[in-house]
Amino acid sequence: QVQLVESGGGLVQAGGSLRLSCAASGRTFSSYAMGWFRQAPGKEREFVAAINWSGDSTYYADSVKGRFTISRDNAKNTVYLQMNSLKPEDTAVYYCAARRAMGLNRGTAVAGPSPGVIDYWGQGTQVTVSS
Repeated sequence: QVQLVESGGGLVQAGGSLRLSCAASGRTFSSYAMGWFRQAPGKEREFVAAINWSGDSTYYADSVKGRFTISRDNAKNTVYLQMNSLKPEDTAVYYCAARRAMGLNRGTAVAGPSPGVIDYWGQGTQVTVSS
């Protein structure tokens, strides 16, 4: 089992930047593909970005491509989401997500885009972008 704790959310003006961090417990962080989702009030949880277990492959929603960057540091058990050129429509609670990546599917496991493939969720961190 893994526990995920997000940090780095806050209030920022449009055009600004934030970096979210997600610290994972346990000694098997590299056995998980990691991702970020977000959920705005009254909307469904949506995929933002994902990264495979080694960090070699990344995936992005079209709405954030070119503005957000996901990365991970397996030595620190941490995944990051660098968010630049933020827009008011990026306002949401951002959730860190983990999906087991072991055995034959280790290289291809993706934490997304469906929330249904996620094994573990963080508690979320609020990001508010003012216009």
